[in-house]
Amino acid sequence: MEAWVVIASALIAALLGAGIVALVLRRPADDGAAAAAASQAAEAQQKALTSLMDAQSQLSGRLAAMADAQAKREAELSRTLNERLDSVSKRLGDSLEDNTKKTSETLSSLHTRLALIDEAQKKIGELSGQMVGLQDILANKQARGAFGEIQLNDLVTSALPPSAYSFQTTLGNGSRVDCLLKLPNPPGAIAVDSKFPLESYRALIDAKTDDEKTKAMRLFRDAMRKHVEDIAAKYIIPGETADSALMFLPSEAVYAELHANFPATVEASFKAHVWIVSPTTLMATLNTVRAVLKDAQMREQAHLIQAEVDKLMNDVSRLDTRVSNLGKHFGQAQEDIRQIGISTDKITKRGERIAELDIGEEEENGSLAPPAGQRNLLAGD
Repeated sequence: MEAWVVIASALIAALLGAGIVALVLRRPADDGAAAAAASQAAEAQQKALTSLMDAQSQLSGRLAAMADAQAKREAELSRTLNERLDSVSKRLGDSLEDNTKKTSETLSSLHTRLALIDEAQKKIGELSGQMVGLQDILANKQARGAFGEIQLNDLVTSALPPSAYSFQTTLGNGSRVDCLLKLPNPPGAIAVDSKFPLESYRALIDAKTDDEKTKAMRLFRDAMRKHVEDIAAKYIIPGETADSALMFLPSEAVYAELHANFPATVEASFKAHVWIVSPTTLMATLNTVRAVLKDAQMREQAHLIQAEVDKLMNDVSRLDTRVSNLGKHFGQAQEDIRQIGISTDKITKRGERIAELDIGEEEENGSLAPPAGQRNLLAGD
């Protein structure tokens, strides 16, 4: 921009010189004046040319400087661009490497999970086989009874202490009960039977027509009532057991079906003092039994607790006496401290009175004895 300003200034100077020459040529004058004007015009033209050459030289220098600056800028731009390209290339390479690593880790994790899925499928297959085995167990009456006994065993042992129950206990009438809950009188020991009529329930579930369903419901009702009567006859023994017993159904579905569609059978079990329980309700019953046992233990240990309370009250009485004695000691100590304070005040006052005596004047008068009033002060209160 500055170069163009210099060039424009030189051109304006040249034009001004040419204009002066033209003005001189137009004016009428003599030859001397014309020669002087011509000389002046020539000098002006020479100055204009010189100025133009100087401007051209300055322009060349500036153009060269601009070219150098432009070259430096291009070099700097090229270097910056190369650095940025290298940085981008490095970031891209790092990103690709990181993505490759993460992809590899993901594939490895995927392979591990696929292996776990395969293992889970194998376990599902094994579980299916076990379910088939469970169905076979439940289809067998004797095996089904063992299944109910095992479930009953798990529930009882997890809820009660070992001293509160026994399994496969023979009663006085020769009947062997699956579990006997040892409660104190009243109510006494409670028998729990774990067998249940699954065949009639399965027939009820598998019934398709109304006739089949009606027949299956009748069979299920009769089987449940017979089972209730057998429990009442075998496991309720006056003087040996409680006046009630428990019938354990190890299936919540059978328990729900019974209470939903057979209220008369449930009512009959109540009248026979046979309480029908499922795993859930049996656990609640066992918690109640545990609370009863704790209460019985508390009653058995009541005399020991009363003795300990008496001892505790004696200890409290002795503590109260000793605290009272300690309070008396503190009161006597406070009185002694008060008396010491009085003596300290007396000694301080006596010292102040002695310090106030004017012994020098008495010596001049030939007498060392204090006046009568001071003698009285020194004598005490």
